[in-house]
Amino acid sequence: MTSNATDRSPVGLLVSSQLPPEQIPEISALAEREGFGELWIPEDYFFYAGVSGAMAALNATSSIKVGIGVVSAMARHPAGLAMELATIDRMYPGRVWPGIGLGVPHWVQQMGVMPKSPYTAMRETVTNVRRLLDGEEVTFEGKVHSFDKVKLVHPAATTLPIYMGVIGPRMLNLAGEVADATLVSVLAGTKYLRWLRERVAEGQTKAGREGEHHRVAAYALYSVDRDGAKAKQEARTVAAFYLAAVPKSGLTDVYGIGDELWDMYQRGGDNPAELIMREMPDQWVEDLVIAGDPDECAAKIQALIDAGADAVDLAPVAADRAKEVVELTARDVLPQVRHRTVG
Repeated sequence: MTSNATDRSPVGLLVSSQLPPEQIPEISALAEREGFGELWIPEDYFFYAGVSGAMAALNATSSIKVGIGVVSAMARHPAGLAMELATIDRMYPGRVWPGIGLGVPHWVQQMGVMPKSPYTAMRETVTNVRRLLDGEEVTFEGKVHSFDKVKLVHPAATTLPIYMGVIGPRMLNLAGEVADATLVSVLAGTKYLRWLRERVAEGQTKAGREGEHHRVAAYALYSVDRDGAKAKQEARTVAAFYLAAVPKSGLTDVYGIGDELWDMYQRGGDNPAELIMREMPDQWVEDLVIAGDPDECAAKIQALIDAGADAVDLAPVAADRAKEVVELTARDVLPQVRHRTVG
């Protein structure tokens, strides 16, 4: 079944970057058919490309929104990114949601494009992509990006909502100021989502945007099984990997485990994820991952929505079971989840 913009589920699907790109059309079509509310196509360097992956998803579906998240502000010049987004929007009007972030620092460093100021890079990228999509001619000499009379011949057909994929307080302030929505990393708990809403609201106030609804879509590591204990064990390994990848961030600090996690990371030597997996309390998995039997997963998704997420986008930890997970979730989880009431 498919759903329109007014009744679609607040539960979406993140198509795993571990999935071979030729399988994107099949899993995207299945997700739309089974009633998921939205699709997100990641751009995890160096797996598959988010922009072309989104095109494959859009071509295989009929109405579901397809997000790209996140594209690094440094991997493409903003003019090139705006051109790609406008091209997609003209072919699939109103169906693409672009997400822009810095990207995982290690990957950005591998490409040799780490900016001196990520904050400045994000401000320059988001504001100028917005201007170009809207058909403006841009001349701008920035600290990170420059433009000399750049104007898209074929600007976007609709007003694309730009998501910022960011974590810390200053970046979230910026999201409230210049973006339309925020895309939240995996491992965000309920406390973090409430805190995020406050930081975004501060940015909105600074920009005179009070009262505008700022959409929040939260990625969540996801493992569901009739055997809840099995699902949690499956998720634990992947959670440890992500905790080791970003051992000190607003996600962990707001949750209150920053110092403890950093100690594990430092003691882990060449393989901190293995030590973190062994030593991290079970409660971390309970609070930061959607894992368990279908009823438990539905309750955890609902808790994130009630804490501030407009949508929870599930990232299955087992890419090889993607079809099975989608079908089980559609049957036994989605019917239990309700939309957030926007105050």
